[in-house]
Amino acid sequence: MSPLDDRHPSTVTDWDDARRKVRLRETRLGYRWTTLRRTRLAFLRVAALLILVLIVFTQYWVHDVAPERARLALTEPALLPVATPAQEENWDTAVVDLVGLGGLNASDTASALPALRRMGVVWAIKYDNQGIDSKVIADLVVRAAQMSGVRNIVLVGHSMGGVIALEVGQHIHLDSDRRLAGVLLDCTPVDLNAVRPESRGRGEDMLRWMGWLPGARESRALRLAVETYARRDRFVDHTADPVPSLRFAELGDVLAEVATDKVMSRNAASNGLIESQFLAIVGGGAIDNLRALSRPVNGKPRPALVYIRPRDAERDRVVDVEYSHQVLIERVGGVDGSLLVVLPRNTGHANPRQAPAEYNKVVDQQVLPFVQRYLDEVRGVRSAAAPR
Repeated sequence: MSPLDDRHPSTVTDWDDARRKVRLRETRLGYRWTTLRRTRLAFLRVAALLILVLIVFTQYWVHDVAPERARLALTEPALLPVATPAQEENWDTAVVDLVGLGGLNASDTASALPALRRMGVVWAIKYDNQGIDSKVIADLVVRAAQMSGVRNIVLVGHSMGGVIALEVGQHIHLDSDRRLAGVLLDCTPVDLNAVRPESRGRGEDMLRWMGWLPGARESRALRLAVETYARRDRFVDHTADPVPSLRFAELGDVLAEVATDKVMSRNAASNGLIESQFLAIVGGGAIDNLRALSRPVNGKPRPALVYIRPRDAERDRVVDVEYSHQVLIERVGGVDGSLLVVLPRNTGHANPRQAPAEYNKVVDQQVLPFVQRYLDEVRGVRSAAAPR
């Protein structure tokens, strides 16, 4: 005989909701507490939440921040060879390319501009992924020039890279024995007012994240979120009523693109580098750099300044190139100025890799003859000084 045979089977008539509620109350945490019950329960809930947050934060730090921090600790700026000069007589001049916001290595951009070879040997700067120090970059360029027998330097800066080029150029012009023959600025914002509001807002958002989120300078998860949000126009349908909706296929494409190009790629700039790049614009030192480059120093002539911008200013969705154009005219233009403004057709924001034909055409036909006059001038100064 089974021991269960003497038990009364449960039936629907045995159900009692009131008894169920009483039993639930009796088994609830803190039911028998009589002193400060609500306070103690509140503390327990807060403690549980804090433990959960600590677990999530630990995983974020161990698997996201720490490996990237260890990798970035080993990075340093580098000067990379790109191309030899088109003519042997131009081995005395180096053209140094600096890439813009979000970029790390200017080699691919410089390779898209073979016309630069007509000025001299072409080098590219690879930034330190932890940040930017224009003095360190200038010293790197000067040391390489001294070791290679290069006397004249031409800097090329794309977008924000132009801001860095102006700082580096000032160090070379004022503090070295090399001659700065020219600085080429490609859609460069001369100050924060030259950055269009939507792009400025994204940069300011990232700076705020950097300010309060621990590990934000290294976090790949944050980079994924920020870069995806910056591309929201591709997957958010604002025509949906009453609230915007997501196009999930396009969202998947954006996530895959960002993960491949901006998060997992070793050639992508880190959050900390982007912060340093944006702060270079915010610092607004370009005006002072232009002032320093507008006059001869220690017997060295002032360098040529070239501003390359789209003929149709609206094609540049990042920088108000007309604003930068006007500031440059006021600072270094005019009848006695050292400024050339080049207006290529069918180009956008600092995109020589997307429009190489247009860029190489204007470099060949307009930039090179202009800079060549300054190269001839600095070479003339060297020749005149040689007998002494």
